[in-house]
Amino acid sequence: MSQDIQDILKKSKSSLDLAGLRRLAEGSLAAPEGEDADAWMGLVAPALTEVMKAGLRDYRSRLATDMPYSHGSAAWERGRVDSLRAELLRRGIAGFICPRSDDHQGEYVAPCAERLSWLTGFTGSAGLAIVLAGRAAIFVDGRYTLQVRSQVDCDVFEPLHATEAPSSGWLAAHAPRGGRIGFDPRLHTPEGLARLREGAARAGAELVALEDDPLDAIWARRPPAPISPVIPHPERFAGRGSAAKRTEVAERLARDGHAAAVVSDPASVAWLLNVRGADVPHTPLPLSFAILHADGGVDWFVERLKLDREVAPLLGNQVRIEAPSALGDALARLGARRARVLVDSATASEWIQARLAGAEVVRGQDPCALPKARKNEVELAGARAAHLRDGAALARFLAWLAAEAPKGGVDELEATAQLLGERRRGEHFRDTSFDTISGAGPNGAIVHYRSTPATNRRLAPGELYLVDSGAQYLDGTTDVTRTVAIGVPSAEHRDRFTRVLRGHIAIATARFPRGTTGSQLDAFARRPLWEAGLDFDHGTGHGVGSYLSVHEGPHRISKLPNVVALEPGMIVSNEPGYYRTGAYGIRIENLVAVRALDLAGAERPMLGFETLTLCPIDLSLVDPAAMAPAEIAWLDAYHARVARALLPLLDASTSRWLAEATRPLGTGRPA
Repeated sequence: MSQDIQDILKKSKSSLDLAGLRRLAEGSLAAPEGEDADAWMGLVAPALTEVMKAGLRDYRSRLATDMPYSHGSAAWERGRVDSLRAELLRRGIAGFICPRSDDHQGEYVAPCAERLSWLTGFTGSAGLAIVLAGRAAIFVDGRYTLQVRSQVDCDVFEPLHATEAPSSGWLAAHAPRGGRIGFDPRLHTPEGLARLREGAARAGAELVALEDDPLDAIWARRPPAPISPVIPHPERFAGRGSAAKRTEVAERLARDGHAAAVVSDPASVAWLLNVRGADVPHTPLPLSFAILHADGGVDWFVERLKLDREVAPLLGNQVRIEAPSALGDALARLGARRARVLVDSATASEWIQARLAGAEVVRGQDPCALPKARKNEVELAGARAAHLRDGAALARFLAWLAAEAPKGGVDELEATAQLLGERRRGEHFRDTSFDTISGAGPNGAIVHYRSTPATNRRLAPGELYLVDSGAQYLDGTTDVTRTVAIGVPSAEHRDRFTRVLRGHIAIATARFPRGTTGSQLDAFARRPLWEAGLDFDHGTGHGVGSYLSVHEGPHRISKLPNVVALEPGMIVSNEPGYYRTGAYGIRIENLVAVRALDLAGAERPMLGFETLTLCPIDLSLVDPAAMAPAEIAWLDAYHARVARALLPLLDASTSRWLAEATRPLGTGRPA
């Protein structure tokens, strides 16, 4: 077998040796498998015959069988906590803090960084566990309070609401006096650690940074770091060249007196360099760091095996490619120069800031965050085009659902597969933008639910079905939630749905002066629910990238205070909801773009929203009697726009369904 592979490397004129090929193949197995399962082969050689590709497929398949680790996490075992405690005892450590994060503080992480999931069984996108010698706890936000109890052994981990019972308070109550509580400095920001340190101090304990993560020492089948191809993101999608972006951001650094900025968010690096990748699920980015200098030069710390021959020449000689292991020394050199260095307080880890010892570290906002969030006209046009294709896919899916679900034969996983199949028909489709939330009946009340064979449920008549999904297209990222009645909804269903819809319309129609933040708008979405003593325990809106992360800062619409004003070009979700535990969930989500308004008589610059999503809202769940005329007018106008845009793209059967689904409420026919 090795001789056959050597022949392939030789005949293809690959620069790899056998060791390099093995590392590439293993890394590709640890990366998400995208639409093109053979994409990794482009990193072996630019031109491969079908025979060579077949040989490489066989080689990789054998590795997948023989490797001492498995892709993804295995079933949780209680013994993992016992092993961690033994490792901590060996190191003289009284406890350990395990967050759900990676070196970049990212939401979507590679399998090798899923330490919290491996330790606890919890698979949500945010959380933190603390393990002491005699007790342990896991802290999650309001999205995951139901999920955590279904996934975690509550005899081992006490599940707690991160806001109502914060981890710092738990440490203050339970950390042993004089105890040393360990943490991995690569996985925490100084700001996050400050609260934990304060809690430990109240107990008479202290937090200590560990040189290596003790979980890595006991995780025998831990996957390697992912390796997927880095590809250029063309200017016809990006709207601006990388050189122009680097110059703009660098000039701002220079004006502010910064010698350099550490860019620790891989999405910002991808935006800055106009590259994309596939190292983590659903977000097309390569895991990497960068140091942007005030002269426009960039040191890019990325695994070289990920780069094909196109990427480096496109970037030019101002971008210097370094190994990820060289980051520590580069930071130390900035420290030795006593340079003034900007780091992002949200994503730059304690480890990064410690390596900058001697530098004047300025904790602020990622210098790419705002330029990335303010989409240019090319990106906005791409978003509209992506939503048009996405809308057609959603219409075909919902028409199929309307025909099949009332028969009682459709389940959550089948619906998920059907929707994915419809999206795959669209031009530029590359992936879903997150794991589809497909929740029938009580499963819809789990905010970030993910159906599995063990939890899969049929869509039953008389119940609600919630589907929250999105797609990654080369020209845009989508995210949409619809709640659908299977059969005839109850009066309670219609009341709650209409309240959520009224809150959604309040955001969609909001007009506000420049300088307004999303936290100032959040109550608009909640008022109809508050009037009945109801609420929802998640934010109303999150930023969305342009063929990047579906959850993009720095802006959002949320109860949580946010000082970042909404600006033209920003894309944000509008997704109020209501959840009755054990019964049903309701959420209505569209993506909207902030735009400038020209209002007659306005005394200051005003902004509003352009709705991007094109998908009907289930009229059987709407109670027109509970809506104001202006709200009905908005819904009718939205549905008229959806019909105009989508009907030319649909087959006759789907067109008939869509015409009925978008009929005006004012027709006098029952909704």
